Amino acid sequence: MARDPSSKIRLAAVGDLHCREDQHGRFRQFVKQVNASADLLLLCGDLTDRGMLEEGKVLAEELSALRVPCAAVLGNHDYEHGQVKDICAELSKVGVHVLDGDHFIFEKVLGIAGVKGFGGGFGNATLQAFGEGQTKSFVQEAVSESLKLEAAMSHLDTPKRVVIMHYSPIPETLEGENIEIRPFLGTSRLAMPIDHYRAEAVFHGHAHHGTREGKTRGGIPVYNVAMPLMAKHTPDQRFALMEI
Repeated sequence: MARDPSSKIRLAAVGDLHCREDQHGRFRQFVKQVNASADLLLLCGDLTDRGMLEEGKVLAEELSALRVPCAAVLGNHDYEHGQVKDICAELSKVGVHVLDGDHFIFEKVLGIAGVKGFGGGFGNATLQAFGEGQTKSFVQEAVSESLKLEAAMSHLDTPKRVVIMHYSPIPETLEGENIEIRPFLGTSRLAMPIDHYRAEAVFHGHAHHGTREGKTRGGIPVYNVAMPLMAKHTPDQRFALMEI
């Protein structure tokens, strides 16, 4: 039986698991809690600590006990050793849908669009493509991630839509981080497609010392769900749980 579009979907969301190869069993309680409380798990990047295949294998082993669907994006740590394809292959074996400018549909009701995102700053202080080639390349990466998100969201015709990413689309959820590094933790370029296509909510990680909630200029709720931040505020449940 298809889910009623008006019914609530319980989302568990978290980022920055930073799984290491010597951490067998670390996420056992986490998975048990997600199975008991959520309809769907969203993972917001930095799934591994150094982007090593062995770390990906350990995380896949941990997530093999999940009894709910899982959609994920990668983070900067997952790219460290150039083993992204192999890590994604391991996660796919246990049913994790890793998104990179594409989407996942949950029970024909909820569409999840996902990108890693990138840095570049916010508002009037957003870095522009001017000057050295290296600066232009940096800006182009942020533009490309925004375009990928726009493409993913444009294909969603579900009654409900959410976005997952690693970097932040707003500066408000970065408050608490050193001000000098905030432009490298996200960019408002990512907020443009979110506001245009009117997502119900956005979930990101990356800012371990940031702030839990904020909104885009268009009023879309944004949630920082980095696990270290969750551990500080809700140590008994290291993920955000909400109904959409």
